[in-house]
Amino acid sequence: MPRPQLNPTDEQRRLVKFLVGMGAKQIEIAQLIGIRSDKTLRRHFREEINRGVLEANARAAQTLSKKISEGNVTASIFWLKCRANWREEGPIEPKSPVVAPFNVTLELEKEKP
Repeated sequence: MPRPQLNPTDEQRRLVKFLVGMGAKQIEIAQLIGIRSDKTLRRHFREEINRGVLEANARAAQTLSKKISEGNVTASIFWLKCRANWREEGPIEPKSPVVAPFNVTLELEKEKP
């Protein structure tokens, strides 16, 4: 007996796009909306899958940009470290105490004639 034809609703499309943008696995999304496989999900929701992550990243970047323009120093530092490869430099302190190297010598017994 053939499976019924899937006719995605607008609500399912919005949900898939949102969940993809939040990082959910495709197989989990498929199960949530009642589809048996991630392959079927990709066949019927290709546009939502392609746009979900892009739109979520764009919203986050827009929010961060707004915070920077408002003078949020933490947001500015985050942007510069991530996007402009800025790094903090200062005195380098060892994470553990420096221990002098030690030598190991092995003395082998000489064979007796």
